[in-house]
Amino acid sequence: MDCPPTKLDYHIDMFKLQSQARFLSLYKAQDGRTALILDSTVFHPQGGGQPSDTGFIVFSVSDFKFSVQDVRSKDGIVLHYGVFEGSNGENGTEKGGEVHLIVDESRRKLNSRLHSAGHLLDLCMQKVGLGHLEPGKGYHFPDGPFVEYKGVVPQNELQGKQKELEAEANELISKGGKVYAAILPYEEASVLCGGNLPDYIAKGSTPRILRLGENPGCPCGGTHVSDISDIISMKITQIRTKKGMTKVFYTIDAS
Repeated sequence: MDCPPTKLDYHIDMFKLQSQARFLSLYKAQDGRTALILDSTVFHPQGGGQPSDTGFIVFSVSDFKFSVQDVRSKDGIVLHYGVFEGSNGENGTEKGGEVHLIVDESRRKLNSRLHSAGHLLDLCMQKVGLGHLEPGKGYHFPDGPFVEYKGVVPQNELQGKQKELEAEANELISKGGKVYAAILPYEEASVLCGGNLPDYIAKGSTPRILRLGENPGCPCGGTHVSDISDIISMKITQIRTKKGMTKVFYTIDAS
């Protein structure tokens, strides 16, 4: 793919649901799927435990639509997979042409709430005395979200910690607090994250930092709610310890 990296509009404004861009190229995957490559995008690709956005890309000149069903990122280039609507199809694409991007609002909001709840859970782990567990991967899909931690909780404490976590999470949600995400110089980002950034963040880089209220920040490239209270409510459905790892499963209010 001979294209420049895609500018990520959702990194700058994660509440933006529509944008303008330029069509650069049509990509055919080995599995036969078609993807559009643009110079910029408001669509969040799948990653960081968060599913991708879906929606539409409308070509301004020909006024036909491309239904976006999946979004992935490869080597800095965002691939918008989907299908053309109407008979004109691929013949209506013109390199450099303007397109209008429209993200499915309900899906974005649900994904953002689930992802934000996962980060809130990290804060709650600290508050209930489980801060010694090291956060690992998160899975923030609607079919069974969880966060995995390195370390174990004694079997006789699991039920009590589950109740404590749920109570702490809902107390933080009821209090609310603005949610911020910004691309910052390394040193400033380190200060906001408690003076320590993960090893995978290169020194001298400009990571994107998420903050829930006035709590310490963390690196994150996803989309989130505008206020902690937008999560509405959270239920810890299970804590499971196995092979040196602890998984905390959760759900959020369906509203």
